[in-house]
Amino acid sequence: MPRSTVLTATGAGVLVAAGLGGYMLWDQHQQSSEKDDAARAAATSFATAWQQRSLDQASYVGTSPSSAAQDFKTATSALGKGPIKVTVGEVERDGSQARADLSVSWTLADGKQFSWTDPVQLATSGDRWGVKVGDRSLWHPKLGANDAFAVNESSSATRGEILGRGGAKIMANQTVYDIRIDPVKATSDSVQQLERTVGSDPGSLTRKLDQAKSSGSQTTIAVITYREADYASRRGTLEGLTGVLVHERQQPLAQTRTFGQPLLGSVGPVTAEMVKQDPQRYRAGSYAGVSGLQAAYDKTLAPTGGLSVSIKGRPTTILFGQQPKNGQSLQTTLDPKVQSAAEAALAKTGTTPSALVAIDVKTGDVLAVANSPANGINRALTGRYQPGSTLKISSTYALLTRGFNPSTKVPCPGSITVDGRRIGNFEQETLPDPTFYEDFAHSCNTAFVKATAGLPANALHDAASALGVGQDWSGTLGVKAFTGSVPVTNGRTDQAAASFGQARTLASPLSVAVMSASVARGSYIPPALVTGQGGDRTPKPLNSGAVSQLHTMMRQVVTDGSGTVMQGTPGGDVYAKTGTAEFDENGKPLVRAWLTGWQGDVAFAVLVEQVQMGETGGTVAAPVAKDFLTRLQAG
Repeated sequence: MPRSTVLTATGAGVLVAAGLGGYMLWDQHQQSSEKDDAARAAATSFATAWQQRSLDQASYVGTSPSSAAQDFKTATSALGKGPIKVTVGEVERDGSQARADLSVSWTLADGKQFSWTDPVQLATSGDRWGVKVGDRSLWHPKLGANDAFAVNESSSATRGEILGRGGAKIMANQTVYDIRIDPVKATSDSVQQLERTVGSDPGSLTRKLDQAKSSGSQTTIAVITYREADYASRRGTLEGLTGVLVHERQQPLAQTRTFGQPLLGSVGPVTAEMVKQDPQRYRAGSYAGVSGLQAAYDKTLAPTGGLSVSIKGRPTTILFGQQPKNGQSLQTTLDPKVQSAAEAALAKTGTTPSALVAIDVKTGDVLAVANSPANGINRALTGRYQPGSTLKISSTYALLTRGFNPSTKVPCPGSITVDGRRIGNFEQETLPDPTFYEDFAHSCNTAFVKATAGLPANALHDAASALGVGQDWSGTLGVKAFTGSVPVTNGRTDQAAASFGQARTLASPLSVAVMSASVARGSYIPPALVTGQGGDRTPKPLNSGAVSQLHTMMRQVVTDGSGTVMQGTPGGDVYAKTGTAEFDENGKPLVRAWLTGWQGDVAFAVLVEQVQMGETGGTVAAPVAKDFLTRLQAG
């Protein structure tokens, strides 16, 4: 028994010793794990501070948070202000020292990603872990303690071109010359001479120079960009001016400054506002699309400049690099020949704003978008105007698809009263005992009021929609446009005025041209201008009987109606509908003149925005359309 007790006692002693040793091992492991967690926490805090550019919020050993923040700013300023992502990878601790691998991804200009692994040393100071600062940079393994990143960009890549039918170059790359002022070297005398040479307002560039000098700015001042021919005549003067810089580069240009404007748009210096709105995309001193298609498709057209990241003072030490990449060309449906004819025809309108749109009847593709003045708004696509009697095309379609016989006699009095409102023909004209064919040919408002009076409230809307007015073209067109609006009518007077394109009806020249193209081919196809947009362009067949009758009516407009100006147009029979929309401006009654129709495979719409009372679509817009078609035939 005593031995057993001893044994028992001895066994108990062994058990106690083992228990104490196990606790000590557990405690050591617990302390080690806590140190590991503390080291990782310090690395994570540093990574978060880096991502947020708040380096003064992390802990350091060997420097102060403010000094680390200043060093970060100095070393990395060239990388820009794009998003930064920093994640903590493996952390290895050895006593009071540790190393953490940080995965860094910095978004540079144009979205380029500069990524690297940064091994960061950690250490304790008292009972606190922090990032250890030694004889190397915290920001990249190849940077020394006082090194900084350098970013070098190459602009050797070219911008994409805007192409038309058959690959025709609508806007092709050509040599241009940027004229800029160096505010450090320029003098008042040289800038005053520059103002005279480039035609700037006296004092305008001098004021910019004075502002730059007073603020100490060294940023060059953009003045003007010249085509090669324009620069050649000024070369001798410009190259001799102190502080005036001339930079030669490539830029897409149309055949003239006004060709295709404002649809095509232009390329110009990136503005401060553009940089503010999208600092990742735009950089001061670079060039981008600033209007029209050039702006809308800038991401497609813009070249990707070659960019490399190196160490400042050691340009051969490349840390990251990307080769320049040319921009992609933009394919459109525009036909240079048709566009030129349209713009030349609009010259007949002088200073009066006008527009002409042409569409290929077979495909629904937009062939021309012409605006006058060319430096104004894109009224051809985005204008909102009452279409006047051009909308009688869809009003007639509404009647014909409901069984109306155009041989029916419909009176055409000079005026008619609807719910106490007097509605009249434009010049109070009358027709003796006319059929509806004649009412259409001579554009009799009162006959349309009578003929459409019994139609349902949605009839005019539905007919216009079937012909393409008010439809959604966003999936096929590739550019912003107003598709038109013919609301469901809300009463007798609203329906009466809507039947001849007044009241609340609105259209753009493009939507009116789409309507004519639909009638010409016998189906509706959504228009396309920028190719490759997708969307459903399957033809939607129209009522063949109604289309056939409309063909007869629109031909009669030319042979014996309000569009007789179109007679004798080279190229074959013209089918047309005139439009004269009345409106008031500052209490003065004015008129918008329209003509729409087609000849062969070209449908068109012409708008002359503002003419005097007494002038009509047949007397003002028709001559423009005839000139356009004549030029097309002449080639």
